[in-house]
Amino acid sequence: MDRIIEVENLTKWYGRTLALDRATFEVLRGQIVGFLGPNGAGKTTALRILTGFMPATSGRASVAGHDVFSDSLAVRSSIGYMPENVPLYPEMRVEEYLKFRAALKGIPGSKRPAAVEASVKRCWLQDVRRRPVGQLSKGFRQRVGLAEALLGEPPVLILDEPTIGLDPTQIQETRRLIRSLGGEHTILLSSHILPEVERTCSHLVIIAAGRIAAAGSVEELRRGAAAQHHVVLEVRAAEGGDGPNEMSRAVGQIAGVAAVSREEAGDGWQHFAVTPTGDRDVREALAALAAQRGWRLREIRSQAPSLEELYLQITAGDAAARAIAAA
Repeated sequence: MDRIIEVENLTKWYGRTLALDRATFEVLRGQIVGFLGPNGAGKTTALRILTGFMPATSGRASVAGHDVFSDSLAVRSSIGYMPENVPLYPEMRVEEYLKFRAALKGIPGSKRPAAVEASVKRCWLQDVRRRPVGQLSKGFRQRVGLAEALLGEPPVLILDEPTIGLDPTQIQETRRLIRSLGGEHTILLSSHILPEVERTCSHLVIIAAGRIAAAGSVEELRRGAAAQHHVVLEVRAAEGGDGPNEMSRAVGQIAGVAAVSREEAGDGWQHFAVTPTGDRDVREALAALAAQRGWRLREIRSQAPSLEELYLQITAGDAAARAIAAA
């Protein structure tokens, strides 16, 4: 697969404030990539540079083979951009607004009706196409913003917080729509809602303090994380049998177990998070221990670190490394 977004040593200074510090990453054609980072990390600055809204101080970037700095108009025609706060004209009707935006994008007059119709259908706007934008709910306004970004079938979509302010049903619909666009479009999605990113994106770029802290598929980042997967075990000892501390000691003595944490799960059940050594699979040994000690077994499963745990670990680790380097 070819690279459709390439960023190399991208740096941006605002006076004496360093917003982007030699940021480097790439996005392959057809991927849906989550662009994550804390507030003030440099996400918005990077997106504004990629979309031609502002220049960088140094470095290079290209979109669909066009250089962002020397071929800005070609880059803009290759991108459908949906900002966090979608700029809409509330007095215009949905279809009227999309026709207006199609004209501004330079779509030939003979092709505009088909382009608008395609965007209306893909974003499920048929029932509101003749309603004024100002009368629409937040969810429908977000759909109008996405429909505008899709006009002209740009190869790249850049979506900044596309589900912000939506209710759970609207979030689910928007997530399904974004997933349906993957493959046909390359999508760079910026969001603070980590569960949404985890359900929508196959790859991540994590930025912290202006630097790229990690990039790759979700599975690659999990494999490289210091926070290992662990095994969830829920058991209950027989009446008058092993106490909680004795149960913890027994679990911790199994070969291949590196660490054990326990918490009460109610009604005598004990919840254990068991961290194995390296790539060891200790589930069979845990089940055998439960049978040997006469414990009732309610649950045993392997659990990889969540995206939230992964994100916190990566951003915290990058901040610590920068602090050490500055000392």
